[in-house]
Amino acid sequence: MTDEAQQWVAVTVLVFRGDRLLAMQRSSCAEAAPGLWEAISGRVRAGEDPRAAAQRELAEESGLTVDVGVQPIDAYAASRNGEPMVVLVYVGRFTEGEVALSDEHDAYRWCTLAEFKALGAPPRLVKAAALAWPQPIA
Repeated sequence: MTDEAQQWVAVTVLVFRGDRLLAMQRSSCAEAAPGLWEAISGRVRAGEDPRAAAQRELAEESGLTVDVGVQPIDAYAASRNGEPMVVLVYVGRFTEGEVALSDEHDAYRWCTLAEFKALGAPPRLVKAAALAWPQPIA
């Protein structure tokens, strides 16, 4: 494999509860983007199905029960600490539970799209959330 082909693959899950989106604030101790407001996210392990990775990250980072869409609604190139990464964005619909923060996040909020944007969430993630807002998961 050439250097150009080596990159991380990550998943993000936009979790909706009614007309609110779950925003998570990265831990102030995080190695990448400490304090950033985002959605549930994490890297796909070698050989792991991306949707299974999304479901694993949901359990690890929130403890919520969420119906995750079968297909990503967006995919884009990004970077993590200067290393290339592809991000696959899934939509999830909250079904039950209370958020239980892991050590990866310091805080959470259920917010509107405008509030998510105002928190400083990455622009591409805000755009994906705007596209997903009125759509049921597929």
